[in-house]
Amino acid sequence: MSTLEQKLNSKKAIIGVVGLGYVGLPLAVEFALKGFKTIGIDIDQPKVDSINNGKNYIQDIKDADFNKAVRNKKLTAENHFLSIPECDVVYICVPTPFTENKEPDISYIIQATEGVAKGLRYNHLIILKSTTFPNTTEGYVQPILEKTGLKVGKDFYLAFSPERIDPGNQVWTTKNTPVVVGGVTKKCTKLAALANSKIISKVVEVSNPKVAEMEKLLENIFRSVNIALVNELALLCDRMGGINIWEVIESASTKPFGFMPFYPGPGIGGHCILIDPYYLEWQARSYDFITKFITLAAETNENMPFYVKSMILREMSQMDKSINKAKILFLGAAFKKDVDDTRHSPAMKVMELLLKDYNVDLMYNDPFVPEIEINGLKFRSKKLTNDLLKKADLVVIVTNHSSYNYNTIVKSSKRVIDTRNATKNVKSDREKIVLLGSGNKKGYSV
Repeated sequence: MSTLEQKLNSKKAIIGVVGLGYVGLPLAVEFALKGFKTIGIDIDQPKVDSINNGKNYIQDIKDADFNKAVRNKKLTAENHFLSIPECDVVYICVPTPFTENKEPDISYIIQATEGVAKGLRYNHLIILKSTTFPNTTEGYVQPILEKTGLKVGKDFYLAFSPERIDPGNQVWTTKNTPVVVGGVTKKCTKLAALANSKIISKVVEVSNPKVAEMEKLLENIFRSVNIALVNELALLCDRMGGINIWEVIESASTKPFGFMPFYPGPGIGGHCILIDPYYLEWQARSYDFITKFITLAAETNENMPFYVKSMILREMSQMDKSINKAKILFLGAAFKKDVDDTRHSPAMKVMELLLKDYNVDLMYNDPFVPEIEINGLKFRSKKLTNDLLKKADLVVIVTNHSSYNYNTIVKSSKRVIDTRNATKNVKSDREKIVLLGSGNKKGYSV
């Protein structure tokens, strides 16, 4: 048994986590709760200060768990890489956005790896978790680490184990969601699987990092393609009239096999589902392969905020109200319900489109997001009152938070555009509702 195995099994291993966002901090807290000394590393000083001051900033982490990890001095944070030699296992959990031209930006991975390389030592285990394209681990991370003179599989160990974070999900969390791990060598895989098993209930080993990298893209592209399918059908239902896509999906869901429900909406947000198709498309081009189907799905989803904008313009026209003089209230700024995550939020994209082209009087409410910035302008969440609803010419439900009282919202509003079927159970005043994918501005009730 290696020294690293012994340290992991005895909880004497020190864990380093580079990147303390939605993936890294929950991971760090879980290790700290299991008794491992855990050092978080992030260049964002406010995050470092928050952790060291005992202030939790990730909604999915229970305050009690976070406070316990910090109070017991098992979790600390710093804004440099000086503690890397002290760590036995280092997770890299940094963002992987794309450029304006929809090309992958792995600069954060490169920077983090270079920081880790300065402290790389014998028997180190490095695990990349950032979602990326196949061959990032071996083609980019490994060469940087091996510039130190140490060799992977012999002197240090390297693996890829993709994150599986679903913000707001109270059922499937970091510790009970199975993870996949693929190492550069068999020993790399075994050690990475052992490290993960200390905080995660099920670890699935695959043959190499490329398989693990590709399976992560498959997970998210699967969702992208199926969401695109129902989004396109929603647009068709709107065009045809008399067919409600929500009722179609609900009835199709009664089939006990061969069908899985996905739902339309104003667009997709978060980090992975929007970005991953373009990561794969970019890499496929280097193999003279065009991912037509996958790219078309991504484009369909990205078009939905533009469609919601057109719905707003259409309704204002029918109300004989100039869009430039309209007061429009958006309900929701987060990318999904009951979270504070605004990454690639379709709500903010629709607002951006309106502010870019029209002098609209834009307001928003989100119980989870107190402030947003769009086109350089800062907006604060308005208190949701009957007076605010009555003041608005149009109310647009873009994020279907559970705390909203949709009966009251509809009753107090002049007209409502519902992009999430949030008003499904509203029985009265349905003539005010314009439902995306219903083909009937009167809305529907099932």
